[in-house]
Amino acid sequence: MNTIPDLFARIRACRLCEAHLPLGPRPVIRGSEHSRLLIIGQAPGTKVHASGIPWDDASGARLRDWLALDKGMFYDERHIAIMPMGLCYPGRGRSGDLPPRPECAPLWHPQVLELMPRVELVLLVGQYAQQHYLGANYRGTLTETVRHWRDVGPRFLPLPHPSPRNTLWLKKNPWFEAEVIPSLRERVAQLLVT
Repeated sequence: MNTIPDLFARIRACRLCEAHLPLGPRPVIRGSEHSRLLIIGQAPGTKVHASGIPWDDASGARLRDWLALDKGMFYDERHIAIMPMGLCYPGRGRSGDLPPRPECAPLWHPQVLELMPRVELVLLVGQYAQQHYLGANYRGTLTETVRHWRDVGPRFLPLPHPSPRNTLWLKKNPWFEAEVIPSLRERVAQLLVT
């Protein structure tokens, strides 16, 4: 019988795209069969690659603030699963980190989701997760997709990446913090207390 610990062990041993990873493979994933909230981001950065802890950086601090969660609850795998589109650090490009490796999501995501039947809310953080999971409901840009967040619920909730690099986006789109964040916090609080 396939279990989350068995699957995660196979994922962490994955070397499929090793030749393309400048720092080598170090798949980052967390969760359990009891997780009700799943966070799907892009790919680990260098700090997360070094620590092996997802969202262990400034982006994670902002994400936890958006969710109104402390580190203890955020990293409690009985409640929250974390699985990026690309499970390893992909390397650096001209304007930041490279996109997530394309091999990960098709190979691993369906297997993980099958073993997490209690997931009720999937946060799609960034355009790569949104394009992959929303298909025709992706509105062409991250901004338009997040603006129409109600159209893809209740299972999915698209979010911008919480990177400090996106501070300008947040200033240009005040509706996000005024409308989306309160609803997000309410939904997360309901999931984690019931």
